[in-house]
Amino acid sequence: MTTRSAHAKTADRGDLFDCQCPTRQLLDRIGTKWTSMAVKVLAQAAPGEVRFAELRRRMPGVSQKMLSVTLQNLARDGLVTRRVEPTVPPRVHYRLTELGLSLEIPLAALRTWAEDHMAEIDHANAVNNTRADHAVVE
Repeated sequence: MTTRSAHAKTADRGDLFDCQCPTRQLLDRIGTKWTSMAVKVLAQAAPGEVRFAELRRRMPGVSQKMLSVTLQNLARDGLVTRRVEPTVPPRVHYRLTELGLSLEIPLAALRTWAEDHMAEIDHANAVNNTRADHAVVE
């Protein structure tokens, strides 16, 4: 069994199993569907910018608040830059940084994996749902 102190000694990147680990906290932020979608939309526009309203239009289901929080997190982490035009109302533009563009590569791989395996996942869900429906309640 590996102890927490053994993890700390061998892993200079942190301990993913520690709730306070910065790496874990970053994965919590970048592992959301909204982050994945926002990064994809911004990567498609790279090296250009995308306005907030356009991002929201291209991300069906996202609320204004959730998109705003997602973009704030991405900006705080240095993955996105934000530019505000001093108009009434203000026009806000977003662009991926080089670091943000580098995130698109693993996120694209994850999206491809999900698309490639969706039929298997759907089948497993159907099988397990059928089992649950037929389970005897005691």
